[in-house]
Amino acid sequence: MTALTLFMIILAYLGGSVSSAVLISRLYRLPDPRAHGSGNPGATNVLRTGNRSAAVWVLLLDILKGTIPVYLGWFLGIGPLYLAFIAMATCLGHMFPLFFHFRGGKGVATALGTLLPLGMDMAGLLLLTWLVSLGLFGYSSLASMIAALLAPLYIYFIKPEYTLAVALLSCLIILRHHRNISRLYHHQEQPILDKFRKPPEDGDH
Repeated sequence: MTALTLFMIILAYLGGSVSSAVLISRLYRLPDPRAHGSGNPGATNVLRTGNRSAAVWVLLLDILKGTIPVYLGWFLGIGPLYLAFIAMATCLGHMFPLFFHFRGGKGVATALGTLLPLGMDMAGLLLLTWLVSLGLFGYSSLASMIAALLAPLYIYFIKPEYTLAVALLSCLIILRHHRNISRLYHHQEQPILDKFRKPPEDGDH
């Protein structure tokens, strides 16, 4: 591993440690996402406050902090396996942020950002998978895990040399969702769509 690669890994972790959800929530004067809803500082939990604009900003910033270091590493000629380390460092920064007492999110949007340099076809497939899964099951966490499980398969047919790198990243995302897996198994997970369903009127059953 070269000094440049090590520097990029450290830089990626520090960039990932900037919690967009916490900062945007403070800017919009919303509840701290770490103490609201699911307790996950991510776009989905910010969306639970009802402020869609804030959630969109969190989503975009989380994606960007994944895309920038990986794209920069690719531009500097760093190989696929080390690019995976950079991507994982970014996601680990998001999950365990140095600047926010190591209380981070699941890393799904950031992981998507790290995959954008691989091509919009890959990103489009993952987004479509997430949306279809969310529509079918109603759980953001389950949709994210399904997308993560299918990501190595997608990249195998698009850019097979990155299959191992994407598989490592997918494993990290799945492991981070271990509590969601438990809640899903015990039917305790909160469907994200419930937030926007109209409450029943008096007399409705």
